[in-house]
Amino acid sequence: MSHDHHHSHGTENVADGVILWTIIVNSGLSVFEFVAGALSGSVALMADALHNTNDAAALLIAYIAREISHKEADAAFTFGYRRAELIGAMIQLTALIMVGLYLVYEGVSRIFNPEPLLGIWIMFASVVALLVDVLTAWLLWSMSKGSLNVKAAFLHNLTDAGSSVAVLIGGAAVYWLDWAWVDPLISLGIAGYILWMSFGMLRRTARILMEGTPFDIRLEELRDSVITFDGVVDLHHLHVWEIDEHRRALEAHIVTSPAVDSSPTVRHELRQRIKEYLSEKYHIAHSTLEMETADNPCQNKEDVCWHGH
Repeated sequence: MSHDHHHSHGTENVADGVILWTIIVNSGLSVFEFVAGALSGSVALMADALHNTNDAAALLIAYIAREISHKEADAAFTFGYRRAELIGAMIQLTALIMVGLYLVYEGVSRIFNPEPLLGIWIMFASVVALLVDVLTAWLLWSMSKGSLNVKAAFLHNLTDAGSSVAVLIGGAAVYWLDWAWVDPLISLGIAGYILWMSFGMLRRTARILMEGTPFDIRLEELRDSVITFDGVVDLHHLHVWEIDEHRRALEAHIVTSPAVDSSPTVRHELRQRIKEYLSEKYHIAHSTLEMETADNPCQNKEDVCWHGH
């Protein structure tokens, strides 16, 4: 699995004003598509308008969350405010799922209760929407590589671009072939893609917020590899989680042999070797290791840890 989320992509240096411009542009596009959808009677165009409205709101959330995430760590939030972006992504994705479910309902309704359509209006509006979607996606692309929050907004606009192409094709089918049934089917296709994309990103975002173990780390494997170090007898009370998209943390109790415990220097060197190994092998830069011996075990009886064997 790729570990690209552990490297800097320079996204912090990109002007956040870019997001403000995309909010303004997408808001204007939503109004335009709503009017065009009402005039043409196209549910697919209205679906695209609703999707764009959600994108404008999502971009606003992304901007606010990004501004909060830039704050330095303090006494109240000692790990900093980076998770604000994850909360922003969670809000965006939840709203997008609601939009997708609504579009499923609207598309099915139009299949059974078709309405007259104006294909030329559908095509014209979808071309305008496609141009705006491509421009917005291009503006957000460089920022999306280092942030789930901005990536959610970026993927929204990629979805919009695909939706606009689908609506354009549907408009052409209505105009030249009089296939009115194509329009609600396209809206269902847009809705299906929205739901598929959103649930995947929601799973990743929720796992970080719930302090779940990173997908590419197997705790048994990690534990067994640490136990191979000379002087290590056991490892327990193991926690591994992601502080945010870029930082991983670990805490564990390391049981050492009496020979290691009898020498503070040896104990310190062993701890440092393990920390370096965890950083290189598992990209865990922040690790807290408590050292103890088999004849003097910890008295911690908590049952919320993963204990291994």
